[in-house]
Amino acid sequence: MGEHQVQCLLMGGQACVLYGAAEFSRDTDLAILASEENAERLTKAMQALEAEVIAVPPFLLQHLNAGHAVHFRCRHPEAAGMRVDVMSRMRGVTDFHTLWERRTTLVMDDGTLCDLLSLGDLVQAKKTQRDKDWPMIRRLVEANYFANRAAPTPEQLTFWFQELRTPELLRVLAQANPVLAKDAVATRALIQYALSDDVPALTLSLEDEERQERLEDRAYWQPLRLELERLRRQ
Repeated sequence: MGEHQVQCLLMGGQACVLYGAAEFSRDTDLAILASEENAERLTKAMQALEAEVIAVPPFLLQHLNAGHAVHFRCRHPEAAGMRVDVMSRMRGVTDFHTLWERRTTLVMDDGTLCDLLSLGDLVQAKKTQRDKDWPMIRRLVEANYFANRAAPTPEQLTFWFQELRTPELLRVLAQANPVLAKDAVATRALIQYALSDDVPALTLSLEDEERQERLEDRAYWQPLRLELERLRRQ
């Protein structure tokens, strides 16, 4: 994508690998800027990969702006069979310009730069109704916790209080940072159980939190699925 200057951010399983939460994936998931110019650049990049749209909807900005994903399959010998999924809007995730401003940029082994969703935005994007996403959220946040717990920044502490899904780690975090934990209760009420060392209640609250996110994701996708069915019939 860099060769064609497509403004996009890596997300999905490959981004999880780069953040230390291993997940094998041959698919490439991208968040892209939905603009005419960027769409032209992506089209040229897909042509170079001999990629074709393999399902509804077609690659049109109106579908990206509505929240749909567009799916490509590559035919080029060096990427044969690879699927590329692109989106511009996701439930609970901020606009692309903000995503771009707080992106993570990594230098790969061959010296190329890779732009990906920030860890916080990737975690938010993973809060779906799919069973496989919730263990991945847990691994992503745990990997960040274990890598930085010796000398965390205030931003990392705030992130852990908001996103850790491991009862024991939340309990340890709250006991070590009681003032921050009390502040965190205002935005995540279940932290009160970490403070009071009530692990059973904390575990149940985490399950309720996940269940609510799944329900909200189903409600978000319901009209989009109806739109896809209409497009398939056409």
